[in-house]
Amino acid sequence: MPDPFRNIKCLVFVFAIATSHAQLAAADDSKPAADSSPATPAGDDSATQQVETPRVSAQTARDRAQLLHDMYSATLDTMHHRYFHDDRAVVPARAMEDVFEELQRQHHIQARWISASFSPMSIDHEPKTAFEKQAARKLAKGEIVVETLEDGFYRRAGSIALTSGCVSCHNGLFASTSPTPKFAGLVISIPVLPNSVLEPAAKSKSP
Repeated sequence: MPDPFRNIKCLVFVFAIATSHAQLAAADDSKPAADSSPATPAGDDSATQQVETPRVSAQTARDRAQLLHDMYSATLDTMHHRYFHDDRAVVPARAMEDVFEELQRQHHIQARWISASFSPMSIDHEPKTAFEKQAARKLAKGEIVVETLEDGFYRRAGSIALTSGCVSCHNGLFASTSPTPKFAGLVISIPVLPNSVLEPAAKSKSP
């Protein structure tokens, strides 16, 4: 029996390959630092092996997060427009989470959706940290990017514009609509070098 999700799986696979190549083509300081810290804090004495996390400068992390945001956003749009019609396939945002998981496994880069303009359709998309909650409020008001350095990570919350089709699901089929643009958020977290400093970013004019 033909796999109904074959096209989406192929697209996700191609995206993962493209992202991996983008990682290899990053700036010169994208190589792991000599003093790379463990990916996770040391546990009890039984934890004898730690996976080294490659860390980059804050500026490299910012550039890389911008690239990933653009790629994730473009892939999401393509999946919506070409492969998701009348609920006949897996929701594109959910399919993208498989890509997030794979990129985290391969490159220690985290990504997750957060709700902004609407209540989350899944508890997994509820803003959890203080940064995510602040970012959700700002994105809902139309801010394009919210960023910070915390806990050894560069974190970037980028705006994802919701189309009319997205709004009808997130807001309910029979809910009244508003011409005001609605947004969700994509939070990308990249490990950075110790003592990294985040310089002011140039103002963006579009997502």
